[in-house]
Amino acid sequence: LFQINFVACQLFALLAAFWFRVYLGPSHVSSAVRHAFATLFGIYFAVFCFGWYSIHLFVLVMMNYGIMTLASIPNIHRYSFVVAMGYLTLCHVSRIYIFHYGILTTDFSGPLMIITQKITTLACQLHDGIGRQAEELTAEQNRLAVKTRPSLLEYLSYLLNFMSIIAGPCSNYKDYIAFIEGRHVHMKLLEVNWKQKGYDRLPDPSPTGAVMYKLCITLVSLVLFLTLTKNFPMAYIIDDEFLHKTPFLSRLGYLYVVTQAAKPKYYFAWTLADAVNNAAGYGFSGVDERGTFRWDLLSNLNIWNIETATSFKMYIENWNIQTAAWLKRVCYDRAPWYPTALTFVLSALWHGIYPGYYFTFLTGILITLAARAIRHNCRHYFLSSVPLKIAYDAVTWAVTQLAVCYTVAPFVMLAVEPTLKFYK
Repeated sequence: LFQINFVACQLFALLAAFWFRVYLGPSHVSSAVRHAFATLFGIYFAVFCFGWYSIHLFVLVMMNYGIMTLASIPNIHRYSFVVAMGYLTLCHVSRIYIFHYGILTTDFSGPLMIITQKITTLACQLHDGIGRQAEELTAEQNRLAVKTRPSLLEYLSYLLNFMSIIAGPCSNYKDYIAFIEGRHVHMKLLEVNWKQKGYDRLPDPSPTGAVMYKLCITLVSLVLFLTLTKNFPMAYIIDDEFLHKTPFLSRLGYLYVVTQAAKPKYYFAWTLADAVNNAAGYGFSGVDERGTFRWDLLSNLNIWNIETATSFKMYIENWNIQTAAWLKRVCYDRAPWYPTALTFVLSALWHGIYPGYYFTFLTGILITLAARAIRHNCRHYFLSSVPLKIAYDAVTWAVTQLAVCYTVAPFVMLAVEPTLKFYK
């Protein structure tokens, strides 16, 4: 039921997004009207999809609005982080221990996770903008710093807008406000010298092509999900007969297949969410070297780079991109020590408290450090000729893909017993 609700909501959001862009464009109505409609639609979708459970989203949002208006700027990011992550963790705990590992018919934790990202992102960027000197910040922190506390309407719109409330992604506050106010595309276009390209005025890029392309990927992902995922369950890799009668290399091969079969669900949800934002006119990221308009500011994955990744780092950077960016912004760039380890621990805590998540992310620390060491110490020996480089890439591709399978299997299995059985 939840999956049907989710898909129905996102398809309705897609239609609403087209309508929002055409009839509530910045040239037609004021920013306040756009903020209000985006928020009201978002609240409606949340209630439709999650019923009474949606109250958790609104409680967390209002608690943090209180912090944002009352807390001192030097501590605003700390208080916001503790309250948002604390509330999210309490909800994760109640789901496991009250509902016993059950995935609820209305699993409201997904939207809560996205809102937690947005709350902490805004708090950190507000702290950067008001509480720190410009010279203390990195170039990116300077660009994204927020100089004034948002109004209640701006805050609610950023956190609860219909384009991202169900499946995200998390975006930067300044980018979102620029989109609502109609400056979003214009700002990105000004980064290019259009006079040199023969234009006498700024072009007006349309997202329609990008939306159609992403809907095609969504459709293919849905077909793969309905065929592959059902036929290759992760549970089979810990079946006793399979473990004892199948040769080791065949087991590795099957592990790769079942991990591939688990991906289309994510490809579907994230690409559809990206398309919804693009349909509303949000997500323009500029122009590539070929002069093509790019609509990937909010993209959560790059499927080609994932499937051809030759390093663990490359794989992680192209999977759940916006969450990786959030982890970098609120943890990695601010951690006083052991940034890699702390970032993986935060990622595990944010995902939930299933033991499988901790197996995955703690293993991820070791794999990351190992991959870094191998690349640093070995790669330069294979760059002298093309055949050597191709051989190196082929081997590192296979090892990376299997290392990912080994790392993420507990994430899918969730519990301790099957994970230990699998690792043995």
